[in-house]
Amino acid sequence: MAGRAAMAPPKLAAMSFSFLGQARRLRCAAGWALALAFLTPWAGAQPVPADASALPPSVEAALQRAKVPREALSALVVEVEGRQPRLAHRADAPANPASVMKLVTTYAALDLLGPAFTWDTPVYLDAAPQGGSLRGNVYIKGQGDPKLVVERLWLLMRRLRATGVEVILGDIVLDRSAFALPAHDPALFDGEPWRPYNAAPDALLLNYKAVSIGFVPDLAAGVARLRYEPPLAQVELPATVPLAAQGAACGDWRAGLRADFADPARIAFQGVYPAACGEREWSIAPADPGGYAARAVEGMWRELGGKLTGRVRDGKVPAGLAPAFGSTSPPLSEVVRDINKYSNNVMTQQVFLTLGLQKAGAGSFDQARSVLAQWWRQRLGAAGMPVVDNGAGLSREARVSARALARMLQHAWASPVMPEFMASLPIAGVDGTLRRRQGQAAGFAHLKTGALRDVVALAGYVHAASGRRYVLVGFVNHPNASAARPALDALVDWAASDR
Repeated sequence: MAGRAAMAPPKLAAMSFSFLGQARRLRCAAGWALALAFLTPWAGAQPVPADASALPPSVEAALQRAKVPREALSALVVEVEGRQPRLAHRADAPANPASVMKLVTTYAALDLLGPAFTWDTPVYLDAAPQGGSLRGNVYIKGQGDPKLVVERLWLLMRRLRATGVEVILGDIVLDRSAFALPAHDPALFDGEPWRPYNAAPDALLLNYKAVSIGFVPDLAAGVARLRYEPPLAQVELPATVPLAAQGAACGDWRAGLRADFADPARIAFQGVYPAACGEREWSIAPADPGGYAARAVEGMWRELGGKLTGRVRDGKVPAGLAPAFGSTSPPLSEVVRDINKYSNNVMTQQVFLTLGLQKAGAGSFDQARSVLAQWWRQRLGAAGMPVVDNGAGLSREARVSARALARMLQHAWASPVMPEFMASLPIAGVDGTLRRRQGQAAGFAHLKTGALRDVVALAGYVHAASGRRYVLVGFVNHPNASAARPALDALVDWAASDR
């Protein structure tokens, strides 16, 4: 008996080991099957339970208050790893997603380029500085950096001074040939060319082609003192503007300034500034955006004490010339965060064009669209291919269905770049374009917003009360779409409260 008892454990252990091994293999196979099922694209419309096709009453009510028909809404809510939607309403109808299209561009960029990707802006000298003078040209080669802002332009010019250059006895040449871009009219989209969101991409994009004007009231002098970042050469910039009458309310202070931005050679204010506003900033896109880079580079160079006998002009870096130094951008993960948190259009187009430049050898919209289409087919299949246009959503032609975008968001959830992608989305009630959004999902939803005339949109992830996490996509395309924002808010709250 004792012997049999002594022999039993090895047999049981062997049997147990065999059983556990088989269980592990089965579990592994099941896991792979689940993963493959999850990653396999949904083929067209999927069967939807009867209760999933009905809109939540709160959403219906909000649409009725907005006088927007339910047919104007496309929506889908599904668990991040699920295939059966909790809600699917016109989910296969292509719709204009406005800035929500940035999710496609930024996820594709993170996936194709990697979160640590950076842009370099090299600087070349075609002669050696002697005694503080450079008897030659300085070349600055743009390669699509989306975030070459004022501070980094200052550092670039400061670095040039540090090489021993005080006087350039030649030109500063800007090489912007990395992007091949069509002519751009900043007034074409909505008739407001001074709005920074209408700025066109540029291989040498400086400070988003915008100038920030600071207004500081000086009560004793009766004026508001003005400052400009970056300083712009060859532009007449007023130093002050009169203060409004004592006691005047702040109100629409921009309209009260009666600004004139039409002349590339000057910025003018014909009105007054209310002291009640305190210090304010106004970011505008000056006239002649094509000449902005030259004005900003020369303005910064001269502000740092540098002298230039020639001019700042466009051109190309001579073949065989080695860079003297350069500037490296923040990583793509940080750039994507700025794009999605604050819905920056021109930064998105820079990233979009970079896909074409890096993956197809040409920084053009056609090549960028081709790269993104190929990426979509490889990752998600041919179904639901979006019409991305310029990649930023600032477009009347862009289209994607709620189902296709939800499928992409599910894919992103299972991706190695999920943490960087997720962290780039505004948090409801906390930051970015959703910082003022309260409700049941405040602090529990990461969502990208979108808005154009006739369009409001929302898409991302909602962490629900049950602990489940959902992908949520909602588009409203209708002339009265702006009034339907509460309907999308109600959709988010409904998804969040799933106990």
